[in-house]
Amino acid sequence: MSANGIKLYHPTGILRGKVQLPASKSESNRALLIQALSQKKITLHNLSDANDTVLLQRLLHAPEKKINAEDAGTVMRFLTAYFSLTNQSKILTGTERMCQRPIGILVEALRELGAEINYLDKEGFPPLEILSFKPRFSGKAKVKLLGDVSSQYISALLLCAPALPAGLELELEGKIASRPYIEMTLALMREFGVKAAFAGKRIEVEKQNYAGGAFAVEADWSAASYWYSIAAFAKEAEILLLGLKGNSLQGDSRVAELMKRFGVKTTFLPEGALLTKTAEPEEKTAIDFSDIPDLAQTFAVLAATKNVELEMTGLESLRIKETDRIAALQTELTKFGVALTEIKPGAFLVKNASNFKGEGFESHPLSNSKNQIKTYHDHRMAMAFAPLALLQEIEIEDPEVVRKSYPKFWKELRKVGFVIAEV
Repeated sequence: MSANGIKLYHPTGILRGKVQLPASKSESNRALLIQALSQKKITLHNLSDANDTVLLQRLLHAPEKKINAEDAGTVMRFLTAYFSLTNQSKILTGTERMCQRPIGILVEALRELGAEINYLDKEGFPPLEILSFKPRFSGKAKVKLLGDVSSQYISALLLCAPALPAGLELELEGKIASRPYIEMTLALMREFGVKAAFAGKRIEVEKQNYAGGAFAVEADWSAASYWYSIAAFAKEAEILLLGLKGNSLQGDSRVAELMKRFGVKTTFLPEGALLTKTAEPEEKTAIDFSDIPDLAQTFAVLAATKNVELEMTGLESLRIKETDRIAALQTELTKFGVALTEIKPGAFLVKNASNFKGEGFESHPLSNSKNQIKTYHDHRMAMAFAPLALLQEIEIEDPEVVRKSYPKFWKELRKVGFVIAEV
C-alpha cells in the first residue's frame, strides 16, 4: 500500500460477505496493563494487532530509560500511571502531535499520590521525566479528577489502583464523559478478581491483587462503525461482521442501535453481527457523542452525504485527539459542499449535502480524483471517509495511517468488491 495515497471506488454498490474486524484495542490495552500489574499468570487471547496495542505490549516491559509512545494517547496515559505507581524511572515522550496533547490533569493526580514527575519541555505536556514514587497517604489515597476531559486518565488510575498501599478513592468532578470506557475498565478489573464501587461520582478501589486466568478479547465495535456506514451507503448490503457480541463491554456497540436511524438493521448470529440495509435514513436526527466520541467522524460523514441534518453534541474531547477532529471534519466536508457549524456552545450541526454530486455505483477505471481526503495523521479520518467510495471515486492520502487501529482495513474492503489503486 502506498504511503502517498490511494484511489478507491465500488463498481456495483452491492456488498455481500464476511468481514474480519480487528480485536478491540480498548479491551486489549486494558488487559495488557492488568497482565503487567498481576502477580499471577494471565493468558490473553485475540489481542488486537493495532499499532497502539503492539506498541503498549512492547513498552510495558522495555528495559530502556527513554520510552517513545509515538502517537498513541492510550499508551502515553497508561504508561505514565504505570511507570509512576510501580516506581520506575523513565523518560516518556512521543510524536510532535503527542507532545501537544495535554497530560497535566493526570500528572497532577499522580503527584498527589506521591509520584515525582517533571516536565522536560512545556508545562502540562509530554515529554515527562518520571523519577520515583513515595506514597503520600497512610490510608486510602484520595484524588479528585475532572470527569469531562479524557476517560483514559481515569482508567489509567483505576487500573493501577489495586497496587496502591491502601487502594484509591477517586472523585470525579463535573460532567463524566466517555462513561462506557470507565465501565469497561471496571468490568475488566472484575474479570480478573478486583472489585470496585462506582456510585454517583465516586469510585473506590481497595488494595487487592489481580487474579490469574485467561481472557479472550472481543472484536472492535469502533472499527465496526465504518462497516455500518458502508452498509448505509450501499445499494444492497448483507455484511457479516465476525466476532461481535450483542452484550458487549464496549460503549461503541451503541452504533448498532443508532444506525437504525440510517437504515441499517443488525441481527446477532453465533458468528457475529449481520448488517442489512433496510431503508433510507431519517431526514433529521440528533446524537450526543459524550460517551461515544470515536463514532463522531463516522456519523458526521454519513449524515453529510446522505442528506441528514444531524445535531452533534458531546464533542469536547475531539479537539485533543490525534488531530483536532472538529477542525479536520470542517475542512474535509467543505469539499463536498457540507458545513459543520457550531450553532451554540458545544452543539454542532451537519448541514445536508445539497452540493454533493455522487455519481454512484458506476463501473469506471480509476482516474485522477477531485475528491481528495486529507487524513491529518488520524486513522479515523481515513476510515470515516472511505465509505464515500460507494458514491464516487475518492482519493485518500496516507492510507497507512489505519495501522493505528485497523491494519487490514483496505484488505477487507477489497474482499467485498472495492477497487483500490495506489496514487
